[in-house]
Amino acid sequence: MRSALLAFPGPIVTWVRRARVLLTGRGLTLEVDIAHDEAKGDEARTRPLFPVWSTAVFRLLLVLGVAALVSIPAGLWAWERTPYITGVGTPRPQPVKFDHRHHVRDDGIACTYCHGDVARSASAGMPAASLCMGCHSQIWTNSAELAPVRQAYFADAPLAWNRVTRLPEFVYFNHSIHVSKGVGCVSCHGRVDRMAQVYAVEPFTMQFCLDCHRSPEARLRPLSEITNMEWQPSGSAADSGARLRQQLNVEPPTDCTTCHR
Repeated sequence: MRSALLAFPGPIVTWVRRARVLLTGRGLTLEVDIAHDEAKGDEARTRPLFPVWSTAVFRLLLVLGVAALVSIPAGLWAWERTPYITGVGTPRPQPVKFDHRHHVRDDGIACTYCHGDVARSASAGMPAASLCMGCHSQIWTNSAELAPVRQAYFADAPLAWNRVTRLPEFVYFNHSIHVSKGVGCVSCHGRVDRMAQVYAVEPFTMQFCLDCHRSPEARLRPLSEITNMEWQPSGSAADSGARLRQQLNVEPPTDCTTCHR
């Protein structure tokens, strides 16, 4: 082959040699490119799928997610028990400025005079305008503050009192059974005889009710003292409560259907 190439003229030999050099150069380039691609593949296989800082971010999001799952229900549970929701300590405005201090302490009017259904019904009842007019047709007959009472009376319509204590609709509560078992008004409603405007003193949560049902002795009194805001046991409160519990046969149930019917 070499002798044959030498037999050709000079330009042809030069072209063939150049072609061999080009082919050889291309082969070297191809080999180098393949090796370079293999190096890139190894680097890609060893490179992490996500940036290094992504692990810290993922852990932080995981912690925040768990904290949210715990804190949101806990926050809602606590929010439902704040005075803003329960209304504890916040006087409720009424259509008539009825001052319990004057009517209870000065006039000696018992709770059952206005709330006459407390001993026989689930609801304690609210006074009708005719009950108010039993007194105020004789006294303060021209008082501007009693104008809503007179209007309701002549229109034969009830007064629109604003509820102070409100239980959820899924809770059943019966005043009569509590009163007949020695639970006084002050036990749940506080010293109403000292309130110019009535406000709630207890949150009436399920925990409050269960605590009383499990240990009712501290809230029991003789049936004759149910409406007496100032009654105190003569001896030990624990002994008095235990004795009254036995006398009145107080065995409060704690199963769910007692209040959720």
